[in-house]
Parts: sequence; structure tokens; C-alpha cells
Amino acid sequence: MAKMKIGFIGTGVMGTGIINNLLTAGHELTVYNRTKSKADNVLNNGAHWADTPAKATVNNEVVFTMVGYPQDVEEVYFGNQGIFSVAEPGQLIVDMTTSTPSLAIKIGAYTDKNGLLALDAPVSGGDIGAKNATLTIMVGGNKTAFDKLVPLFKQVGQRVNYFGSYGAGQHAKMANQIMIAGTMTGLTEMLVYARAAKLDLPTVLETLNSGGAANWSMANYVPRILKGDYTPGFFAKHFLKDLRIALDEADKMNLNLPATNQAKQLYEQLVDQRNLGNDGTQALVKLWWES
Repeated sequence: MAKMKIGFIGTGVMGTGIINNLLTAGHELTVYNRTKSKADNVLNNGAHWADTPAKATVNNEVVFTMVGYPQDVEEVYFGNQGIFSVAEPGQLIVDMTTSTPSLAIKIGAYTDKNGLLALDAPVSGGDIGAKNATLTIMVGGNKTAFDKLVPLFKQVGQRVNYFGSYGAGQHAKMANQIMIAGTMTGLTEMLVYARAAKLDLPTVLETLNSGGAANWSMANYVPRILKGDYTPGFFAKHFLKDLRIALDEADKMNLNLPATNQAKQLYEQLVDQRNLGNDGTQALVKLWWES
């Protein structure tokens, strides 16, 4: 595809991998992050720095955002130095943050009124997927924007699906997080059980990965746990945020999701009581053991 001028707001674990892949594809990137030092990796790889979200928006064809929480999204878009303070008709705006469907709808309503094109496009695949351009991208919003950006999405992900209007991408991501809640609690209790039974844990992992128990979370996170590596491929505090959003949306649809609620309670112990929110999601096992 033709090279593009892109603004990217948020250079965390996921944003960094995505930005680097866009740079590798030859696009011109201007980035903003609240803490500039966390942008050093992408700046060293050729990205340009902007002092505000607004400055990362000016003169760019597409602006991506990937920040932590819905309140961060709100500030980045609607704040005094936010995207919408300078955005021009025709610009494409893509929020890749896992956020609330209602906020995606609010952003979409603003863009419809002001001649912009918006998508909510959260992703799955963790730091590995971001680094290797193998993300799964779940998209809602303006279909014209989606059609224009499919080639760009394919430079950072291996699967891109459109689910409907504003907020639909966020709903798809909630379905993803509900599924992951089960795999994370499952792999944790599997390890706790196998260790108590005095089984060789690497052999357990190898065996389960070859059978019906195989899943992405176990394959990617159990090796880290066995090395005592709790660095975040995805922050535990952000996963807890996602589970709270999913359960809030479920309540709005009169759904009871007891397993997801139990996973939320376990992550609340990890994040709120143990103050381990900056660990990766695999740190859930620390509720049972410390190494």
C-alpha cells in the first residue's frame, strides 16, 4: 500500500510493537506518550515526537490511539490538547484501546457530525502479537474507514474482522476477554494442581499443549511462569479493567456470567489487594505461590 503519515498516541507494550511494524512498512510516524522516555524505543527507530495528542494529529492521514483506560481515551480525544481540538474533516481516527462500547459510540457520533472517519479496533495477541505483527484486530465503526485501512491493519495483524457500527469492535473484544478469563484461571489452577501432585511442570506443559487442553494463554504464559518471569505481555491491571467492562456490559444485557465474575474477583485480589497490577496477567499464580 502507499506510504502514509500516521499519528500514534500511546507507546506502551502494545503500541511500541505496532509502531515499529508500521515504521518497518515504511510509514512516517509521529508519536505521543504521557511519559516521553517510554517512547525511546520507537523514537530510536525513526518515529517523530509530538508534545501533545493534538500535535500528533495535525497533518496526519490516520491517527491511532492505544492508551490504558477509558478515561485516558476520553482525555486524548476530547481534552483541551486532544485529537478533536485540531482534527480535520476526512482524517481517519482509530482507537485500539480496549475501552467501553459507549465511549466508542460517543467518539463515532462526534466524527459523524464533524466529517471524520472513526473506528474502534481493539486487538488480541499480547506483546508477542504486537511485536510479530500477528495481532487479531476486532473492528467496529465507519465501514468506509475500515475498507480504507484493511491494508494497514494487515501490516500489524494476521486477522482483521469487521463487526458492525461504533462499539461493535469493543463488544467483540469483551467476548475475547471473557474467553481469556477462563484460560487464565484454568492454566493457573492447572499449575497449582500439577505442582501439588509433584509432576514435572515442563513435561505437563508439553503434554497438555499436544492435546485437547491446548490454548494460547497456556502456550505463551506458562513458560514465563516457569522461569519466574512476570513481566507484562498484558498488564494485570488492564485485564481487570477489561473484565469489569465486560461484566458491566453483561449486566446491561441482563446476562449472568459467574465464571467471568469469579475471574474478576481473583484479579481484584491480585491487583487491588496485592498491588501487583503492573505484573503480567500470568502473575495470577502468585495468589498460590511466589516463584
